[in-house]
Amino acid sequence: MAGRSPVRQRHVHRGRHITGEYSFKSRFEDGPGANPEQLIAGAHAACFSMALAAGLGDAGTPAQSVKTDATVTLRFIDGAPTITAIALRTAGTVPGVDEAGFQAAAQQAKEGCPVSRALADVPEITLEASLA
Repeated sequence: MAGRSPVRQRHVHRGRHITGEYSFKSRFEDGPGANPEQLIAGAHAACFSMALAAGLGDAGTPAQSVKTDATVTLRFIDGAPTITAIALRTAGTVPGVDEAGFQAAAQQAKEGCPVSRALADVPEITLEASLA
């Protein structure tokens, strides 16, 4: 695998293009470029943030801001690279919502976001949510 050439990938979603390069070194070492796990983390963070903001808005307490980071853990299990955990960390500014209400909305977003549902086989997806 180490000798493989970098791959240039083009992803299309609703007519928009995302282009990037990745390689064995960018994925498993410290080489330049992105890797699929970074794309998964970005997609999960964005989807979760949108689901949380939508849920808060639907409840009559729209968020002024929601910022989410996702960390994907890749480990070798039985000799195969496997996503073993995803950690979501989110902070929101939401007038009119207390900590318990924000936690409940965040948990609902985690369970309902399409990317979370697509990643349901990941053994551990954690959530740390706080009001800013």
